[in-house]
Amino acid sequence: MSMDFNLYMNDVVTQAREDMERAGYTQLTTPEEVEEQLTQKGTTLVMINSVCGCAGGIARPAAAHAIHYDKRPDRLVTVFAGQDKEATAKARSYFTDYPPSSPSFALLKDGKICTMVERHEIEGHDPMSVVNKLQQYFDEYCEEV
Repeated sequence: MSMDFNLYMNDVVTQAREDMERAGYTQLTTPEEVEEQLTQKGTTLVMINSVCGCAGGIARPAAAHAIHYDKRPDRLVTVFAGQDKEATAKARSYFTDYPPSSPSFALLKDGKICTMVERHEIEGHDPMSVVNKLQQYFDEYCEEV
């Protein structure tokens, strides 16, 4: 019995996308969608999704739980590294002074990068430490809901 790798990966990607949508994040799959969302006034949290284990075991759960807080971004969006390459590249063009990293989180205000939680701050950490870091940034940059 053999497994079709592409079929398996499609299932993994579909599940990863659905995880983020269920958590309330909007999928951005084109550079135009990224431009439209990231240039708006207010705060935007961008989750750079991926298929790695630290995305599924740490970053996506942290993304879902961090937003249940008194302060949170105005918009929650996600791009998928390795899948929606042009959208991801466009999003990363806003993350000046930060190298490409996935999974990761970027917090923008009025279209300008405020801060990031990079892969090295996710991989090897538990989801709650990432939640705490995100909520600390929400306290600093976001308004109460």
